[in-house]
Parts: sequence; C-alpha cells; structure tokens
Amino acid sequence: MTENVSNTTGGWTGGRNAFGDFAPGLVHYTDRVLFDEVWERPDLSKRDRSLVTVAALTALGKIDQLQFHLGFARQNG
Repeated sequence: MTENVSNTTGGWTGGRNAFGDFAPGLVHYTDRVLFDEVWERPDLSKRDRSLVTVAALTALGKIDQLQFHLGFARQNG
C-alpha cells in the first residue's frame, strides 16, 4: 500500500454490506483497495473514471453492473 492512501473507504461500504463476515478478504479488496485506493487516485477525475466505466460496461453489455454505475456517474457529473 502507498503512504497517501486513506485508512477509510470514503463512506463506501458495498463490500461489507454484500459480504459482511462471510468473506472479510473480499470486503477488504472491494471497499478498501478498489474503491479507496484505485477509485480515489488523482490521475483521473471521478467524472472521467465514471465515463470510462459506463462506456466499457455498455460495450460489454453488462446491464446489471451498468445500472449500478449509472447512479454514481450521475453524481460524478
């Protein structure tokens, strides 16, 4: 892990809500690594990151995942 990574997940608890105590390792990678370390990197704005994510999910036909990400895309501009 890098030194500038927050010890929180910025309020994201999707992994904990979905997997709870059943799969704590998966919760860590979903909430901490993916949404705290990767999603919050400053190299790409949240708007652009959402745009790329929505475009990729659309191209792949991932409707269930697309519905989830569209809400965040709206929030991110």
